[in-house]
Amino acid sequence: MNPPCGRCNKPVYPTEKVNCLDKYWHKGCFSCEVCKMALSMNNYKGFNKRPYCSMHYPKTSYTIVTDTPENLRLKQQSMLNSQALYKEEFEKNRGKGFSVVTDTPEMQRLKKTQDQISNIKYHEDFEKSKVRSDAPPPENRQEEPSSQETLATGPGGGRHFQALYSYTAAEADEVSLQEGDLIWDVEPIDEGWVFGSNQRTGQRGMLPANYVRPV
Repeated sequence: MNPPCGRCNKPVYPTEKVNCLDKYWHKGCFSCEVCKMALSMNNYKGFNKRPYCSMHYPKTSYTIVTDTPENLRLKQQSMLNSQALYKEEFEKNRGKGFSVVTDTPEMQRLKKTQDQISNIKYHEDFEKSKVRSDAPPPENRQEEPSSQETLATGPGGGRHFQALYSYTAAEADEVSLQEGDLIWDVEPIDEGWVFGSNQRTGQRGMLPANYVRPV
């Protein structure tokens, strides 16, 4: 008898079965609990036997009790286990066409975000350095709202943005941009990222919030 799916409770047949978190799933049902992004065995994170993407994985609130010697020892042991698992996965993938990666995925995401911030800062400083003779006096200028403060509405009822700079997706769940691209149905995720659909390519996924502006 075919087991029920952990998401829709319908029977899961062997050809479409994903066995994870002590449950069986249809491939299409194995998705993030929050944003419904499709997941795989390589990029999911489990919490209470439910799958999440790395962006929406529940954050546990810690108290001062976590600083006890025993908890610090357990935390260190957990970090060592994670490093051992990462090294084991790296050895398994060696020779399969993957490039050599010395950083963890979390470190790569942090580095990418820092590079984006530096790029935006460069553009902002460059614009400020321009001298415009036709610029209105400071008291008559109106500040443009940021992409996180104002969400303009597009023709279809979604949020309508435009790319300020080009961006090349670094992850499978991200969307590449070219300067001037129109982005529809934008949904904020946090301070640094939003979800949206690139009108030019038809792709939908995550993109850096400071690379777009509402129009």
